[in-house]
Amino acid sequence: MFKKKSLVSFIALLLMTVLLLPAQLMAAETTPKTITIVYTNDTHSRVEANPGIGFAKIAAKINDLRTANGKENVLVLDSGDTLHGLPIATVSKGAGIVEILNAIGYDAMTPGNHDFNYGQERLIELSQKMSFPLLSANLKKADGTTLFAPYTIKEMNGLKIGIFGLATPETTYKTHPKNVAGLTFEDPSKVAKAMVDELQGKTDIIIALAHLGLDESSTYTSEKVAQEVTGIDLIIDGHSHTTLPEGKQVKDTLIVQAGEYGNSIGIVTVDIAANKKVSFSPSLYTKDDAAEASPDETLTALISELKMKFDALTGEKIGSTPVKLEGARDFVRTGETNMGNLIVNAMLQVTGADVALTNGGGIRASIEAGDITKKDIITVLPFGNYIATIDVTGQEIVDALEVGVAGYPEAAGSFPHIGGMSFKLDASKASGSRVSGVKISNKALDLSATYSLATNDFIAAGGDGYVMFKDNQITGEYPGLDEAVISYINAFGVKNIDVIGKVTVITESPKAEIKEVTPVTDTKKPTTSDIVAETKPVFVEYIVQYGDTLAKLAKSAGTTYQELAKLNNIINPHAIFVGNTLLIPAN
Repeated sequence: MFKKKSLVSFIALLLMTVLLLPAQLMAAETTPKTITIVYTNDTHSRVEANPGIGFAKIAAKINDLRTANGKENVLVLDSGDTLHGLPIATVSKGAGIVEILNAIGYDAMTPGNHDFNYGQERLIELSQKMSFPLLSANLKKADGTTLFAPYTIKEMNGLKIGIFGLATPETTYKTHPKNVAGLTFEDPSKVAKAMVDELQGKTDIIIALAHLGLDESSTYTSEKVAQEVTGIDLIIDGHSHTTLPEGKQVKDTLIVQAGEYGNSIGIVTVDIAANKKVSFSPSLYTKDDAAEASPDETLTALISELKMKFDALTGEKIGSTPVKLEGARDFVRTGETNMGNLIVNAMLQVTGADVALTNGGGIRASIEAGDITKKDIITVLPFGNYIATIDVTGQEIVDALEVGVAGYPEAAGSFPHIGGMSFKLDASKASGSRVSGVKISNKALDLSATYSLATNDFIAAGGDGYVMFKDNQITGEYPGLDEAVISYINAFGVKNIDVIGKVTVITESPKAEIKEVTPVTDTKKPTTSDIVAETKPVFVEYIVQYGDTLAKLAKSAGTTYQELAKLNNIINPHAIFVGNTLLIPAN
């Protein structure tokens, strides 16, 4: 039994504890709490810090936030188009990117349309390798069940956060149709309402992790969901590559998105009041902010390892060529080449389009006769561009060809490499009126007819001056150019790629008239320079051969390439063409 004195002390201590407890609870409730949400979207496998931040510095920033706020209070999310893009991702069919995301410690992701580019079976395999859930509530299998988990709930700093995924219905045509065969992408707004009903009684915050975008031309957008659905606190968006430094408030929903290619990552600070009411403060951490940051060592090592694996995988032989495949700048920016023909053949094969067009500026190297490896193709096509189809009118095709040859014979990145069509080029005419005789499948072009055009996503968006295409609806998105060419060579080799005159130059640009200058008679005694000036130079005509350069010809003639260019009225000294006639000083 307690002694009387001990009992009195115990009762006093108990009373003091009871009296102090409300004050302690009140202090705990009024202590400010925060959660930090970090998100990425549309990185398209830009693993390294060029041009974006790079995953090693992204990891370093996330680690800093975890150190400052507590690892348990930092939520890391991705809203898609992450697993496909550059060759370092495609050679392992996305597995290398999953390794990176796992190492960083992502908490959830929703699939973008390009994440299906390896096929739905491969995406399922990749989701099983992820240490976090791949979420999509509106993506249904034939039996009506979801292909991936519809939502997840995270508990952080006293709050329960419900996160559900929404995939764009545009995936049905913004990846190869076979990649999503048998799948249904339901109306995002309809599904979002159901998710809110499901999560409201279980959570304090509801986040839609969406790959919908904000393009006005799209039927389904994140803004449409925010307008039509009440109860979503935050939409972390992707797909349209929109940069929203301060977010976009739509009714009671904040929409955030961080641009593209890892140029920025998004950060949303969630401030939690005593009554569990929350407020959001969005910001972007940009590549400029990260310029002086040190990359995370673990991620740096992992990326180096992936690059070594990449080098090993890309050394694989995929075919051979009996002739050099010409991709040199001077040739692909001024005329038809067998390399360009190989690329457009692959584009037509994978899409089934009527015609194909890609820009010479996207072709960056030649391949010598002999074996062809994956690395060779990636070197030729290094930008990660993918193939898109759009419906175009005959007039738009003519307008596009006019853009492509506007600067001819000067080399231009916009020079068109074409498949399924041919045309005549009269370079003596003004830009905008040089193209005639366009034929598609050997039939005269109908200006008012509609044709399916396969091109690259850069051109489809209006790049290189092809602005006539930028508002046309995308009818299909297909694998990367490099992937398509590799598959084509595997299946067909390098047949039917000879230069056959798809672009027929009927009149060259007029050359400068060479005038004789009659020396002025002077009474003074002539100097040596006067005598040289009065001597008429003697020229010979030379027909340009394959492999010639102006510098090489000038050296053989004992002059400079600048003088030779001036003599022949050549604006760009890199642009001389096989079969052209040049005046060369006689030796």
